[in-house]
Amino acid sequence: MTHTPKSSPPPPGTALPVLPAVPAQAAPPARPSEKPPAPPAPPTGPRRTAFAEGLDQLRSAATTEPGRLRIIGALLALLVIAFGAVTAWQMTDRAAAADDVLTRSQPLSSDAADIYRSLADANTAASSGFLAGGQESAATRDRYERDIRTAAEKLVNAAANADPDSPSTATIAELNRLLPQYKGLVERARTYNRQGFPVGGAYLRYANEKMQEQMLPAAEDLYKKENQRLSADYAAATPYPWAAIALGVAALAALAWAQHRNYRRTNRVLNHGLVAATATATVVLLWLVVGHTLARAGLDDSFDHGVRSLNVLHDARIASLKARGNENLTLVARGAETKKVGERTYDAYDYDFGTDIKDLAGYLAAAEKLADDDSGERPVTAAMGNMQEWKKRHAAAREQDENGNYQQALDRVIGTNDPTGECFDSVDENLRTALAHEETEFKRAAGDGRDALTGMPAGVAVLAVLGAAGAVVGIGRRLSEYR
Repeated sequence: MTHTPKSSPPPPGTALPVLPAVPAQAAPPARPSEKPPAPPAPPTGPRRTAFAEGLDQLRSAATTEPGRLRIIGALLALLVIAFGAVTAWQMTDRAAAADDVLTRSQPLSSDAADIYRSLADANTAASSGFLAGGQESAATRDRYERDIRTAAEKLVNAAANADPDSPSTATIAELNRLLPQYKGLVERARTYNRQGFPVGGAYLRYANEKMQEQMLPAAEDLYKKENQRLSADYAAATPYPWAAIALGVAALAALAWAQHRNYRRTNRVLNHGLVAATATATVVLLWLVVGHTLARAGLDDSFDHGVRSLNVLHDARIASLKARGNENLTLVARGAETKKVGERTYDAYDYDFGTDIKDLAGYLAAAEKLADDDSGERPVTAAMGNMQEWKKRHAAAREQDENGNYQQALDRVIGTNDPTGECFDSVDENLRTALAHEETEFKRAAGDGRDALTGMPAGVAVLAVLGAAGAVVGIGRRLSEYR
């Protein structure tokens, strides 16, 4: 067995042998399909909005004079355009309301008053014909038929011009339903009266009750609704357009500042574009203020000296018709209807006659004060005198009736020798004349008010565009100096 001798360490101080270097093994090459890893993405914050970026651009532009000029030009053009747009919008609304006052709401208010008057007058004519009995005149019959026909025509016109869902439409439908019923009751009363049956008086009183308690209140309600519509149109047409005026003042102030700034920086007194824009805005503002002031003055005049007088005269005419109807029914009822006031008992229709005459006197006094010329005052004064004579003749007729002289009382009411009917006809005719005069005054004043706004919305819009263009051109001339 062979033993390999163990090597012993070299003695101290002996140099160790140098071994040859072994080359390092190279790293294996990367495979073609493998990609080096991508570097990590830098951290990102929330995405900026377009508005924020726009502000940054504006701030950047504002650091240079051309950028500031562009901003000033854009703001001036925008302000002038806003001024024109608001002015056109507000004046369009006011012009439409002024036109409605003249062509829709006031005529419909007058139609509603005519409906009331026609119904009340038909009721008066029916009672007058009933009192005449078999001797009813053709004129009385024609008057009744004409009033019924007028009321029906006015109801058709009101229905055509009323809004489908408005309260007025329901009132008109109710009157159209009641009118044939009333006519039927009157015809029955006439038929029984000609035959000499007392039940004819009961039918006439029933017809009058339907008229007084249902039809006339509905007609009065329609009249009030149309007056409210007229008042609403006035309220829409007359207020000053403060928003447009404020924008106009702001536009002129901005244009003046821009021209002053231009002068300080260039020593040039005038910039043609900015001067043209200033002149255009001044014209628009003056047109707005002066035109609306004239329109407001015309509309206010049409209300103060037209609508107010018309309303009072309509009320006076209605009061006279109610008084005449109650006067006739006093003789038709012959005391069958009474009213207790305090400790005293009165004939119901005669008591209502006294109330109606007092109302008539009050309306005539108010109409006399509202009349602003002789042509308007003269017929009202004449109607006042007719009313005073009517009261005297009525008192004489009542005295005969209370003394049991029914025929003499009847002659003093519908006879041929100074009857009360003459006074009523004179009152009605004078009120008709006064109404025609005030209607003319209203149309003239309201027409002047509406015409003051004619063409303003379109004209203002055109001028505003021209003013904005002038501002842009003026600023553009300054910008061309930097190119």
